[in-house]
Amino acid sequence: MSIEAGLMSLGDLVPHPATGALVSEAQRHRSLLDQAELAERTGFTSVHLGEHHFSDYMLSAPPVVLAAIGERTATLKLSTSVTLAGNLDPVRVAEDYATVDVLSQGRAEMVLGRGNLFVKTYQGFGQEVSSARQRYDESVSLLVKLLREEDVTWSGEFRAPLDGHTTRPRPVNTLPLWIGAGSIDSALLAAELGCGLMLPSVFGKPEMFVPIAEAYRQRCAELGHSEDSIRVGACCHTHIGATTEAARQNWAPYYQNYWDFVGGLLGDGMQWPPFNLDELLAGPGMCGSADFLLEKISAWDALFDLDRQLFMFDLGGMDPSEVLEVVERFGAEVVPHI
Repeated sequence: MSIEAGLMSLGDLVPHPATGALVSEAQRHRSLLDQAELAERTGFTSVHLGEHHFSDYMLSAPPVVLAAIGERTATLKLSTSVTLAGNLDPVRVAEDYATVDVLSQGRAEMVLGRGNLFVKTYQGFGQEVSSARQRYDESVSLLVKLLREEDVTWSGEFRAPLDGHTTRPRPVNTLPLWIGAGSIDSALLAAELGCGLMLPSVFGKPEMFVPIAEAYRQRCAELGHSEDSIRVGACCHTHIGATTEAARQNWAPYYQNYWDFVGGLLGDGMQWPPFNLDELLAGPGMCGSADFLLEKISAWDALFDLDRQLFMFDLGGMDPSEVLEVVERFGAEVVPHI
C-alpha cells in the first residue's frame, strides 16, 4: 500500500457517554490543534476539518483553525473534510483559504461538499435546500476559476456578477481541491474541473461508493487527465487498541453516542438506522488491533485504489487525552505500514 494518512475531525460536541462530562467549546477547539501537532509527529500527511453551522458540530470556521494549526506544524497539509461550497460565497472562500495557503507556505487544500443532509444550515443562511445542487455546482465552478485565474469575468444565478475581479491573496501554487462526491453527478463535476475525488464513505458501506469512483476515473481518462492528477480519497471512523476485542469494547459506547447524535441532527426527514456495531464495522467504521486495521485499509484500497484515507478518531464525547493516545498509537503502529 501507498496511501497518505489524513487526520479528520468534524468537531462534534457531545457529553461523555459514561460520565456526562462535556468539555467547553474552547477546549474542543484547542484539542484539534493538539491532535494535528501530534499527527504530524507520528507521520500523518494531512489534517481535515469539517464545517457545520447551527448545530453541536461546533466547528464552523475551519480556515481559522487551520491557520492556527499551520503555526504549530511544518509539513502537515491543511485541509477540510468538507467546505460547504453551496452555502458560502465563493469569493470569500477563495480569499480565506488562499490566506491559509500563503501563511503556511503552500500547504492549504479543500474538500468541497454540498452538506444538503443538514437542512437547518440552508434555512439559517436563507437558502432553499431544493436548489442545493444548482447552487453548489455554480459555486464550485466559480471557486475553481477564482483560485486559478486573475481578472475573472463571470455571471451566474446565485451571486452578483464579477467584471475583471481578482481575489487576494493568490495561492502560493495551485491550491489542491477535492470534490466530496456521494453521487455520480458530483464525481463527474470533479473530473470536469480537474479536482480530486473524496468519497463520503462515513455514510455507508464502502462498496456503495465503488460506482462513483469508477465514474470519476472513466471521465478523467476521457478528458485526458494525467495519472498524477487523478486522486481518490475516502474517510472512516476509526479506533485502535491492543487487541480487536479490547478496541471494540472501549469504542462501542463512544460510537453509539456519536451515531445517535448524528441521527438526532438529521431529524425526521431522513431515515437513520439504529446503532449496530457489527453493521457499522462492515461499513464506515474501522476498529481493532493494528494488524486488523491494516487488513481493513488494504481491503478499502483494493476497492478504490486510494491516494489518501482520512481517519476520524475524536467522536462521541471521547476525552481529549484519550483521543491523543489513540492517535499516537495509530501513528506508531499503522501509519508506517500504509
